[in-house]
Amino acid sequence: MQWRWSLVGLAMCTQLAWAHVEANVATEAQLDGIHGIGPATSGRILQARQRGPFTDWADLMLRVSGIGQKKAAQLSQRGLTVNGKSFATPEPPLPSASRTAQ
Repeated sequence: MQWRWSLVGLAMCTQLAWAHVEANVATEAQLDGIHGIGPATSGRILQARQRGPFTDWADLMLRVSGIGQKKAAQLSQRGLTVNGKSFATPEPPLPSASRTAQ
């Protein structure tokens, strides 16, 4: 009997760990539920969102102070999405042809 409750608890925790929180529709409580977002950051997100929805992660980072690439990557790993998408770290530029010809 006790093992059944353990399985139920494990299933509930697993569901919560994989829950996505959409920056464009999340409540303050949902944003605060993401590790790394506190009341100040959730307030800045909600305030910026009043001017219109975020088009992508770059837009969110531009409009919400305190969220750069590193923070965006962390928040994305913890479930935050923008327009249903996770943060993708930009690829470094490829070496130019002039550099490789030397």
